[in-house]
Amino acid sequence: MKIALTLVLGMFLGMVNLSAQELALVREDGKFGYIDKSGAYVIQPKFEKAKSFSGPYAMAEKDGNWGYINASGEWAIEPKYDKAKKFNSGRAMVNTNDAWGYIDGSGNPLNVPAAEKYYDFNDGVAIIKRDDKVGLLGTDGKFILEPKFDEIKNFHHGGAKVRNGDLWGMIDQKGELTIPIEYKELGFNHPSGVWGRKGDDFGIVANGQLKVIPGVDRIWNFHDGSNFTYARKNKKLGYVNNQGEWVIEPKFDKARAFKNGLAPAAQSKKWGYINEKGETIIDFQYRDAEVFSNDGLAPVKDKDWGFIDTSGNLIIPMDYDISVGLAFFQSGEDKGFIGGVSRVKTKKGWGYLDKDGKLLGNKWYQNAELFVDTSK
Repeated sequence: MKIALTLVLGMFLGMVNLSAQELALVREDGKFGYIDKSGAYVIQPKFEKAKSFSGPYAMAEKDGNWGYINASGEWAIEPKYDKAKKFNSGRAMVNTNDAWGYIDGSGNPLNVPAAEKYYDFNDGVAIIKRDDKVGLLGTDGKFILEPKFDEIKNFHHGGAKVRNGDLWGMIDQKGELTIPIEYKELGFNHPSGVWGRKGDDFGIVANGQLKVIPGVDRIWNFHDGSNFTYARKNKKLGYVNNQGEWVIEPKFDKARAFKNGLAPAAQSKKWGYINEKGETIIDFQYRDAEVFSNDGLAPVKDKDWGFIDTSGNLIIPMDYDISVGLAFFQSGEDKGFIGGVSRVKTKKGWGYLDKDGKLLGNKWYQNAELFVDTSK
């Protein structure tokens, strides 16, 4: 009986590990492959062109055509498309003979209404343009929202900015307005809060109303990890809460988001870290600094970048670059530790460090992308 239970448990753990597999795209000797967090190749470098996984599939090219591989490196959808885009919400855009359309994870085409332009699925919906207006499609290919807006931005946390004329509002994934179209500017949707602008007045949208913050001329988007965001008044930055109240008076030259109760801020061209009371926790001493990760480490820069803990101890020496690899856009969070590893660069190439500063797989690559959970 104990043997049987052990076998069942082993099989279960194996399934869990498989479902939670994280892979990163790397390039070595001019070819692309994928490694796991031990640094071992799961998919050998054999592709001339390839992209990071987006859930269970990754785009790859063969003989000039694009298709999709699975986490074992097998073709899940044969390479037969002239162009292709990443999967999102179980759907991907593909192009054949200059015509774009959608496919599902089996490569089956999705029947959709005729339109002037289609956009990627994002957060379970896709934007579609017809007669110079945009609306929303569901993953079944049917209209959630008939085209009626001049513009719809990508969804964030279940909400998207929409524009008619010169004014902005917010809709949910059903296409229903959650913030009326009456704002000259509007931040991205976030559970912690949304900033807005009417005329020259900036503030926070709370309970359907704009709570104006006098004197402010810019507010940044809310981020995960705090109900505070930063705002500018009289050329100085401070922090406001999601009710439009100052919680830290504007006195910094630059600022970034709170994470783990700390935020990078700059005074006199030096960066340090403050707590949510505005108290200096780590002295202003760095040329640059980024937000803390969930792992409790943050990138800081003198000549090059290293990593400190929340007490300000230098855990990993300042010997690295953390700027963009293959990615076109990289947020501050992407520059630090994610799931126990951080992507860094030296003259030897790109690699990954663990939290002790050890090089993953003891190897450098021509290029390296972030790890992606292939089970999502």
